[in-house]
Amino acid sequence: MVKTVTGKVEQEAAGTAFAAPPNNYSFSDRPAKAGNPAAGTVKTITSLANPIIKDLRALALKKHRERERLFIAEGLKLVLEGLELGHKIRYLVYAEGNESGNLAEQAAARSFSAGALVIKANAKIMAAITHRDNAQNIIGVFEQQWYGLEQVLQGRAPRAYAESRPAPPGNKNAAKTVWPRLFLALDRVRDPGNLGTIIRTADAAGVSGLVLVGDTASPFALEAVRATMGSIFAVPLCRLSLPQFLQKIHNFAGQIIGTYLHGGADYRMLPYFEDGKDIMLIMGNEQQGLADSLVQACSALARIPQTGRADSLNLAVSTGIMLYEICRNRLTF
Repeated sequence: MVKTVTGKVEQEAAGTAFAAPPNNYSFSDRPAKAGNPAAGTVKTITSLANPIIKDLRALALKKHRERERLFIAEGLKLVLEGLELGHKIRYLVYAEGNESGNLAEQAAARSFSAGALVIKANAKIMAAITHRDNAQNIIGVFEQQWYGLEQVLQGRAPRAYAESRPAPPGNKNAAKTVWPRLFLALDRVRDPGNLGTIIRTADAAGVSGLVLVGDTASPFALEAVRATMGSIFAVPLCRLSLPQFLQKIHNFAGQIIGTYLHGGADYRMLPYFEDGKDIMLIMGNEQQGLADSLVQACSALARIPQTGRADSLNLAVSTGIMLYEICRNRLTF
């Protein structure tokens, strides 16, 4: 993200607004310039006016994340998770003298080997990049990964839960079982914290892919990534408009189950994975629930009963309840 346009660094140091490059132009396309660090190098930066730091700070904004196809992962756990699962890291920033010690050095070495720019910084810079006072001591900037719905449904995305699973308890010598897969679609989810929590829960439940439908929060927002606790790297993500999703889901051969406040069967009574079919679970918007067109597309509707005064459940909570009920008979220790 080093700017090489003549005079640009001086302008930004004076406070000029961050200027978007053309649509077909990325920071990674910028030619090398004397004095500018290349990928696979280590640099110490102490000033907030440094153009690299300015660009990294801008990734807190959706328009810059979308344009650069990058996102920030905070903390050693998330950085190591991303590296372990083979995600492309572009920048690694860590605070000198941090308590993570050898593990941080190992992460820096792995990032360097992967071609990332490794930056030694101070606490002030770490706080500026993450937009929080109690910033983590290590930050990774990774490339976003999106998949087409066909890739996810056909198991061509990295995570495919139709692969062999251990035999059920008490039958350890039996051949491994091939499970039908579970997919999750979210209709216009707006809260990034909810979205991040759902991604984490989907990972824990073994969801094979998550589809974001319509105008949704970004899974790569700082708050969302924090809430995933590393699961952002494990669950394949797809995004579609509502018309696109309806068109593509028309050919889905499995069960399409939606949650619906105004009707539907008790969620505990539905036959899940009937005849070994895959499932697409669709959860609705926090305030409005499922769009009418999605209700019509479902083969079954489920409802979670309530007895208290609350008129609804938090979306992340209700999604967790549904996922774990669907997977009740196939989750083992």
